[in-house]
Amino acid sequence: MSATAAIQSNTALRSRSKLPAKPQRLASPCSTCFLQGVCLPCTLEGNEIDRFGNLVTGKRRVARGSALFQVGDELQYVYAVCSGAFKTVIVSSHGDETITGFHLAGDLMGLEAISGGRHGCQAIALEDSEACAIPFAALSSLALALPQLQQQMFRMLSSEITRDQGLIVRLGSMTAEQRLAAFLLSLSSRYQRLGFAADRFVLRMTREEIGSYLGLTLETVSRLFSRFQQEGLLVVRHREVTLDDIERLRRIAG
Repeated sequence: MSATAAIQSNTALRSRSKLPAKPQRLASPCSTCFLQGVCLPCTLEGNEIDRFGNLVTGKRRVARGSALFQVGDELQYVYAVCSGAFKTVIVSSHGDETITGFHLAGDLMGLEAISGGRHGCQAIALEDSEACAIPFAALSSLALALPQLQQQMFRMLSSEITRDQGLIVRLGSMTAEQRLAAFLLSLSSRYQRLGFAADRFVLRMTREEIGSYLGLTLETVSRLFSRFQQEGLLVVRHREVTLDDIERLRRIAG
């Protein structure tokens, strides 16, 4: 046998002797996500998280000021915010915009479209943001198989209803200072839930956007921030807010 033939023969034997590589099981994106404890699959464990994670079709990157979904879009996905922040907006027939909610990491968006099958608002990124797209039909099927997931969906839907009711109360019966105090306390609680400081956070929204959400003018919101700062309730540096007296804010909010 020639030297070349011997080399080819030995190479072929080595090739046949190698066992095929064992396929590696890839973890679902949800099983390694730092928001796992506050997002939709927070009550799931092990294989259940993987089953949920396999539904996620990928992250949608949305530039600041761009829409994740528009009014009238068909309900195909619900979206879990994984970074950044969004506002949901409805537009009147005259073109006036009203902000109906602010959504931070871990929040679920698009639930309002479940009843009619189409979105009744648009979701706009307050900064460069990302959201996980979850096909609603597949999510509904999985929720039937996983009672814990179904219960968590009900809790999140209930939270949306409660938040809407709270907004109605604020707009209907609270004074301007009560509205702003309650809004800041709500943000404090939401940031604390994400593992951040309860007394120091960055406002992702402008004062004009806060006014739209609370039913106040820009001038009123700016005046109240200045007054709260003068009274030692908080300190504002650009968009960073430090709450110096949370107890007094709670008393103001009632």
